[in-house]
Amino acid sequence: MNYANLFRLDGKRAVVLGAGSGIGRESALALAAHGAEVVCADRDGAAARDTARDIGTAYEIDLLEPGAVERAAAELGEIDVVVLTAATNVRKRLLDYRREEFDRVVELNLGATFDVVRAFGAGMVERGRGSIIGFSSIRGTTVEPGQGPYAATKAGLVQLFRTAAAEFGSSGVRVNAIAPGVVETPLTAQIKAQPDWYNAYAGKSALGRWARASELAGAVVYLASDAASFVTGAVLPVDGGWTAVDGRYTPPE
Repeated sequence: MNYANLFRLDGKRAVVLGAGSGIGRESALALAAHGAEVVCADRDGAAARDTARDIGTAYEIDLLEPGAVERAAAELGEIDVVVLTAATNVRKRLLDYRREEFDRVVELNLGATFDVVRAFGAGMVERGRGSIIGFSSIRGTTVEPGQGPYAATKAGLVQLFRTAAAEFGSSGVRVNAIAPGVVETPLTAQIKAQPDWYNAYAGKSALGRWARASELAGAVVYLASDAASFVTGAVLPVDGGWTAVDGRYTPPE
């Protein structure tokens, strides 16, 4: 084993779904920096092209368009690494939720994930190699008022990925999830705009702050690389210690 190359991705092709911004953009940049050929896929074609400018190619895709994921898997050919970051959230308490809002969250966060695992996983299983990486959340295990359907989809993603890991493992395909805490991305802009809310979230983690999107990229590279060759069906928390200390109380001195 050449440990100097443990995290290198030379010769591997990766597709990042949601590469136009946030965690997806940083993941694409990090994978390319470690030698991967990266396809930057996003619903926003201009954003995908901006990310891909110096590192790879762009691919415009709406994950909710019928047949789009299957078409992408066919058009992109052999892919060694799939990273799925696309997600949405509607912050409302359950009694205020409308069914169409629930369906929208489930359709993207869980339905599109199902399509991605099947469409790209089929080729990986046939070739006998590959790594699929998806994003769950601390909300997959710890809940908060106003995030019910989102939390349900993130917990569901974990179980879907574990099942895929069990079914694909004999073919040499690994399937893992990353569970971030609070991250400064477009999805959390609503919270960032309210200082009290922002600071309350920062205080919940052991590190006492939010994550930058770039701080999730190392976990993506790890799970994509040979450094994680015996890691599958796992959920990797990258939450600044949130779930380790959730519910803590620091008494006054």
